[in-house]
Amino acid sequence: MSLDIANRHARAATIVEEAATRAMAFFRDPDALTIESKGRQDWVSQADREVELQIRAALAASFPDDAIVGEEHDNVTGTSGFTWVIDPIDGTTNFVNGTPHWCVVLAGVYDGETVVAHVHNPNVGEAFSACRGQGAFLNGSPIRAADVSSLDTGTLCVGHNARVESELTISLITALLDAGGLFQGSGSGALDLAKVACGRAIGYCEPHMFAWDCLAALLLVEEAGGRVQPFDFQAMIDGGGRVVAGCPGVHDALVAMTDQAYGVSGR
Repeated sequence: MSLDIANRHARAATIVEEAATRAMAFFRDPDALTIESKGRQDWVSQADREVELQIRAALAASFPDDAIVGEEHDNVTGTSGFTWVIDPIDGTTNFVNGTPHWCVVLAGVYDGETVVAHVHNPNVGEAFSACRGQGAFLNGSPIRAADVSSLDTGTLCVGHNARVESELTISLITALLDAGGLFQGSGSGALDLAKVACGRAIGYCEPHMFAWDCLAALLLVEEAGGRVQPFDFQAMIDGGGRVVAGCPGVHDALVAMTDQAYGVSGR
C-alpha cells in the first residue's frame, strides 16, 4: 500500500503545534492542574491526558484508518498500516514542577520504521521535524549532528529512570568522566535527542525508554546525519528498549561504553 506520507507529515506539524499551545495554557496555570503519581519520578497530569486526547481526536479526524499508540490512553487499531505514537508531554516531572523544559512528541510509523517525526518545545519556540529521507529541521532550517571524534570534545546527554538499576547509569557516567567527557540530563529524553540532532550534544544514552519517548527524536538524529544503535522495532513499540544515539565520530565509542556499563544489548 502506498500512503501519502508527506501529507501526514504536514498535518502532524499543525496538530503538534496546536497541542503545544494547549499544553502551554496548562503550564501557565499550575494551581489549576490535577497531578497524580504513577511511581517514583513518574507523574501524569490533567494536561498529559487532555493534550493526548486532543492529538488523538485530530489524528482520527484526518486519518481515521491509522492506528494510534499513546502514553496515557489505550491503543487504537487501524487498517492503513500506519501508526501514530504520541507523547503528549515528554518531561512531565519538569512540567509539573514549573521547569520550562518539556515538549510535545509525535512519531509516525510505517512498514517497520519511523517515517515522520515532530518534537515541539513551546517554551523556547523550537519545532524539530523530520520526514524519512528528507533531512531534519529546526523551525524549517536544516540541522546536522556535531562533527567531533572524541568523547572529550562535547557533552553526552544521559537518561535515567526508576525502571532501571542506578548502578547501570553510575557505571556509564564513571566511564565517561574517566574518558574526559561531560554529561547532562534534562528530564526530557526527546529534547536531549533533539540536541544530538542539532549538534548541541554529542550523544544520548539511556538503558530503557518507551517508544513514545524516543522514536520521533531518533529519526531526527538519523536524518541529521547521526547514528542510532539498532534495536528491535516491534519490541520498542510493545515495551520499550535501550537507546544509544550519537554523532558519527563518537557513536562506536558510545556503543562500546554502554555495552560495558549496561551489558551487551540483545539487538
